[in-house]
Amino acid sequence: MSNHKSGFIAIVGRPNVGKSTLLNAIIGEKIAIMSPKPQTTRNRILGVHTKENYQMVFVDTPGMHKGKDLLNKTIDKVAVASIHDVDVVLFVVDTIKGAAEEHIMNHFKYLKIPVFLVINKIDELKGKSGIDEVILSYLGSYDFEGVIPISAKDKTFLDRLEETLVPYLEEGPLFFPKEMKSDQSEQKLMSELIREKILYHTEQEVPHAVAVVIESLAENPELNTVDVSALIIVERATQKQILIGKAGDKIKKIGTEARKEINQLLNTKIHLTLWVKIKKDWRNRPNDLKAFGYGEDV
Repeated sequence: MSNHKSGFIAIVGRPNVGKSTLLNAIIGEKIAIMSPKPQTTRNRILGVHTKENYQMVFVDTPGMHKGKDLLNKTIDKVAVASIHDVDVVLFVVDTIKGAAEEHIMNHFKYLKIPVFLVINKIDELKGKSGIDEVILSYLGSYDFEGVIPISAKDKTFLDRLEETLVPYLEEGPLFFPKEMKSDQSEQKLMSELIREKILYHTEQEVPHAVAVVIESLAENPELNTVDVSALIIVERATQKQILIGKAGDKIKKIGTEARKEINQLLNTKIHLTLWVKIKKDWRNRPNDLKAFGYGEDV
């Protein structure tokens, strides 16, 4: 009988390098929201990838960065804490080394675990010379265990990435049931999908000032539907106006798109009601951060 292996793997990098895209591609379904805006991921998300002889538990971390408000400082703390409880770190980059990458590599100094440099978005780089240019910029900065170029979007070389990681897993049991894909609760997933649509449809300061909380869920067994009421929190009246849009068109669009995706993902028919509430400076208030689900992992 072959020995079963398992282990925890952290995915780290600055905001917007494609960490959530990579996690979703490996797991094979959407468990982390994605958008072209920085700081899309705010919490630590576990993605569980189970094969016959091994189980990889991926920890998708928020983008590491120097934050100004308490929310961003909390997010950075969550990301930094995540790399100390794993077996392997994947340091995801998509460009030549800069100040943001230096900031992250400072956190690797005291790690006694292997760190792989993962070059993502190779589909956007100019062939092999473009990939080599990125790799060369990191050489000498840290003693990486290896370098793995990939495209998470196109799923290029993800099998190679997986094969590389297997030897670094420890002999051990399943940490999670075989059928489990993520530790995200359905409510958390719903609130995140609503926030994803807000990120897509709003500009300027609005995306960063938004929190989404599921207020209530009411099942209607005879109709096989669920009534979901969600609260969208912003910091200023102008943000609320932008979010609602002319004659409510923007909030309606956000609600329609979120509802469709929630229906598909959770295989449930939901009726979604969205409310927008102003809570001044919530990103700097510890009690509000806790109430809205941020920072509980730190």
